[in-house]
Amino acid sequence: MKKIIALALLAFAGSSLAQNGYWQQDVAYTMNIDFDHENHQFKGSQTLVYTNNSPDVLHKVYYHLYFNAFQPGSMMDERSRDLPDPDKRVGDRISKLKKNEVGSHRILSLTQNRKSVNVEVIGTVAKVQLAEPIQPGATATFEMTFESQVPVQIRRSGRNNKEGIDYTMTQWYPKMAEYDTDGWHPDQYVGREFYAPYGTFDVTINIHKDFTLGGTGVLINAEELGYGYFDGKVKKQKSKMRSWNFKAENVHDFAWAADKDYTHRSFQVENGPMVHLLYSEKTANVKNWDQLDEYVIKYFQ
Repeated sequence: MKKIIALALLAFAGSSLAQNGYWQQDVAYTMNIDFDHENHQFKGSQTLVYTNNSPDVLHKVYYHLYFNAFQPGSMMDERSRDLPDPDKRVGDRISKLKKNEVGSHRILSLTQNRKSVNVEVIGTVAKVQLAEPIQPGATATFEMTFESQVPVQIRRSGRNNKEGIDYTMTQWYPKMAEYDTDGWHPDQYVGREFYAPYGTFDVTINIHKDFTLGGTGVLINAEELGYGYFDGKVKKQKSKMRSWNFKAENVHDFAWAADKDYTHRSFQVENGPMVHLLYSEKTANVKNWDQLDEYVIKYFQ
C-alpha cells in the first residue's frame, strides 16, 4: 500500500510540474493585402513578431504555404487520386485545374530582424534557416513580401464556391508553423487539420469597392467605410478600391470572405457582442438566416 501511495504522489508531482512548465509560442501578424479580383491574385506584406516561449534555442522556422496544395502533381493531388477512399470533395479535381485556376504562394523576400535569411520551399512548406538563433524568451521580427493566387475552391478555401460566394479565405497567407514540446510540425498539407500558434492579427485588405467583406475579429475602420451596424450599407466612394482593416486577438487564424452580392445584417446581444451576418440571398436559405438572431441571443443568455 505504501508503494502505491508513493507512486501516486510521484505521478501527481510529475503532472503538477508539467502543468507549471507549460508554454505556447506567440505570434503577432500585421498584413497589408492588395487584391486583384480580375485575376484572383494578391500581393502582400507581412510583419510577424514571433516570441519563443519554449526552453529551446531555435535555429530555423517553418511556414505553411497551403495554397500550393492546389496544383496538379501536388502531394494532395497525388494522394487524392491514389487512395482507395479519397475525399469526394477532391478526387481528381486538382489534377484538372488550369493555370489560372490553381493556387500558389510565392515568397518574394524575407528577413529576420532586417537580416536576410535562406528560404527553401518544398510543396506547401517553406523552411527558413535563421540569420541568428532565437533564444528562449526572445522575440524576432520577420518581414515578408509575397504574392499569391486564389485557387478555385475545392476544399475549405478559395474562390467561386458551390454557394456562389466569390472568395472564402482561410489559411490563405504564409503562416508560421507550430513548435511545441515535440519540436516543429512542418507537415505537408494533404487534407489534415491545421496546427499553428494562436496570436493576434492586424490585417488590411485593399479590394475593389464592389465587394463587401466579413472577417475574423473587429472591423476597425467601420465608421470610415460607413459600414452601418444595422443598415448593411457601405459608403459610396469615388475610388475604385476600398480598404478594410480587421483586428483579432488570441485566434488560430484570420479568415475572411468577400462577395459583391452579400446581404449584411447586424444585431446587438444584450451584455454580449455585436453580431454581423453576411450571406447571399441568391443561394442562402434566407428563412434559416432570419432565425439566427434568436438562436444566437439564446446562446449568450
